Amino acid sequence: MTLKSAVVGAALLASGAMVQAETNLIHGEAGPNRGARAAALQWFADQVTARSEGDIQLDIQWGGALFKANAAMQSIGDGVADMGSVIAVYYPQEMAAYGIADLPLDNPDAWVGMRATDALMRNSAAIAANLREKNLVYIGTWTTSQVNIGCKGAAIRKAEDIDNLKVRGVGAYGKVFGELGANMVRMSIYDAYQGLDTGLIDCSQGYSYAVAALKQAEVMDSYTLLNWGQVGGVGMFMNADVFDGLSQEQQALLNEVGSDMADEFGRIITAANESAIVAMQEAGVEVIELAPEERAKLVEKGGKFLADWVSIADATGLPGQELLEEYQVLIARYSAERDQKGYPWERESN
Repeated sequence: MTLKSAVVGAALLASGAMVQAETNLIHGEAGPNRGARAAALQWFADQVTARSEGDIQLDIQWGGALFKANAAMQSIGDGVADMGSVIAVYYPQEMAAYGIADLPLDNPDAWVGMRATDALMRNSAAIAANLREKNLVYIGTWTTSQVNIGCKGAAIRKAEDIDNLKVRGVGAYGKVFGELGANMVRMSIYDAYQGLDTGLIDCSQGYSYAVAALKQAEVMDSYTLLNWGQVGGVGMFMNADVFDGLSQEQQALLNEVGSDMADEFGRIITAANESAIVAMQEAGVEVIELAPEERAKLVEKGGKFLADWVSIADATGLPGQELLEEYQVLIARYSAERDQKGYPWERESN
């Protein structure tokens, strides 16, 4: 176990003073230390330290220094890091529960998606037990925000334009691209810059803030806003042995800050996406908004993958249909809260 702590019990110095305990947690992150999600992760680390009055410190290892994105789940469970960032699409079977946030449910709203996902992951006993089998505990969630597509040497103006293009896509969204005739290329989002630059791919499933963080606009000619859905299975998990070794107060604090992170990231991602689009346009990238009738084709194509997810979840011992229905109720609940009260950061400013 990699949990590094000073003496937790009472340790006396020669002067008789008590040594104060300090818990240092190593967090593995495959992405770079820039962009909206990096800002939210750093906010989490700073808040944990501040609210614990220095009792808990996070050592964030950026850029895949400890493990790549497709090895995060196993590495955290095995104790390579105390905690880390996990992307569910790389684990369609093992992280099926978290993969519910990646379904094309016609909800591109980042804050609504995060709040619904956080509530489901935090309160479902079935999901908690499933994660424990992998020696994991859920801490908090992010989202890619809405799924879009960026291309070099091509432009997506209607659904049929995807036909015969080499596309990096993941999850149900990638499967829909494939059904529309794309030649799918398996590739990490962190490798998409090189893929676009060298012609290994024509287009990459993208998320505005991530395009900016990974500087992918440098190798894109066009960027199409799909207004479709989001990949929300991107979040923070902890090694269960390490979590169980913390005090109840420390556990509660990590969960509290993890939950609050959804509101903070919602604020960050909204501003980051807006500025990323402006930056793309200024760099000469053509920004295209898909027409409603074209978007409807994507929504229709994605419908069958909800049933597919239920089957996968059932096969892993989860109550798939029950979880899907609960998740849809949560999306409706937080959509109504947004409509009635506005976003949390807007309420604070009014």
